[in-house]
Amino acid sequence: MKPSAPSLLLLIPAYNEEGRIGPVLSLYAEHFIRHYPGRFQLVVVLNGCRDDTLGIVRAAEQRYLCIGHLDFPAPIGKGGALIEGLKLAPLADLVGYVDADGATPPEAFLDLVGRCAAGEADCVIASRWTEGSRIDVAQTKDRRRASRWFNAVVEGLFWMGIRDTQCGAKVMRRAVVESVQPQLRLADLAFDVNLLYSLKRAGFTVREVPTVWTDKSGSKVAFNFKTSLNMLLSLVRLRLLYSPFYAWLGPLRPVEAWVYRWLNAPPPRSREDARRNEPAELRHG
Repeated sequence: MKPSAPSLLLLIPAYNEEGRIGPVLSLYAEHFIRHYPGRFQLVVVLNGCRDDTLGIVRAAEQRYLCIGHLDFPAPIGKGGALIEGLKLAPLADLVGYVDADGATPPEAFLDLVGRCAAGEADCVIASRWTEGSRIDVAQTKDRRRASRWFNAVVEGLFWMGIRDTQCGAKVMRRAVVESVQPQLRLADLAFDVNLLYSLKRAGFTVREVPTVWTDKSGSKVAFNFKTSLNMLLSLVRLRLLYSPFYAWLGPLRPVEAWVYRWLNAPPPRSREDARRNEPAELRHG
């Protein structure tokens, strides 16, 4: 990367990550301070944390000026955290996100940044399922089956030709983020599909590249009946959102709201919420 590298905003959504996020913040801050010539800012978006994640993040902010945070005391879902974080897109030329568990090492994320900065695509995403990927520690068989089942449903509904929508490492140009923000409605784990489908529909290019990835213990996602039903419901809702039948489904909104409450899942954002573009206050220290 040349010295004129674009500025970069990296988002890390976090939910009760006190046991894992400290080393990840140090690793990313150190790596980008040393190896990225552009301006770098890392923002942790705390989503209803009930542990000491905020204390760990504040301690990291004292060591690294490039780290800041947004804190949402009430749970808003991983997708909700990213929707809120992406409102900070005007702060940088490139915007990306990774998971808080450190499954994607900083050098692999930096590769995505370099590709996006070089103009290879409007959005560059890491993929665990393309040739050339290196999986240092694989998922359990159940998680792999769930991942492939989910991908088959996504491809059947949206025809995007993307093998791994859910790998938590993506980088986009600022203008791309700002263009699709009003379409980002899913606050749960199906957010990535919402984002990628919005990009495809808007005519932006998405490139899927092999990555280095390590499965981490301590995942907050339990793949059970309710999780699967939640994901399926969100995908169907997203598909209907872009169909001529969506307007006819108004009478079913109370039922939908009840189902999300029963699933203990963050409900989709309303159109009005999606249009609100004011970012929360970014804090340091």
